[in-house]
Amino acid sequence: MISKKMAKALNEQLNKEFHSAFLYLSMSAHCSKMDLNGAANWFLFQYQEEQQHATRFYNYLIEQDAIISLKTIEKPERNFGTLLETFQSSLEHEQMMTATLNELSNKALNKKDHATYNLLQWFVNEQVEEEANVGEIISKLKLVKDDGYGILMVDNELGQRVSASTGSTA
Repeated sequence: MISKKMAKALNEQLNKEFHSAFLYLSMSAHCSKMDLNGAANWFLFQYQEEQQHATRFYNYLIEQDAIISLKTIEKPERNFGTLLETFQSSLEHEQMMTATLNELSNKALNKKDHATYNLLQWFVNEQVEEEANVGEIISKLKLVKDDGYGILMVDNELGQRVSASTGSTA
């Protein structure tokens, strides 16, 4: 059985995951507005992943017979600047999520809540991948700078992202 304090902390993370989903949906719309459909596709996948993350927390809390506490989702930004600036915002957000998940993981370990700790390790590992992927995209965008053809090539590559679970594009 999960403690009330841990359930509260996981509920907070559940709500952060939903906010992340909305943030990425907003980034997708921003990229669509700039006619960068590959990047819009990439961020739409991020939106879907974040929803799956929220669902994973939700299911765990239900399995632990905890109370679910959904909150109002804060309205995300609408304008993220250039494609590079958008991905830099994404990286900052992922780094904040990593810090939060690390704190939660430490809390679970300190409370000897091994089931929650094991759940959180999946997320900790996922964050390593998330930050690395966004960092690689930022490196490519910095390399091409303001070259329209280079940005078009990166955008085209971003549009090739397929779902790991279904093998299809967004």
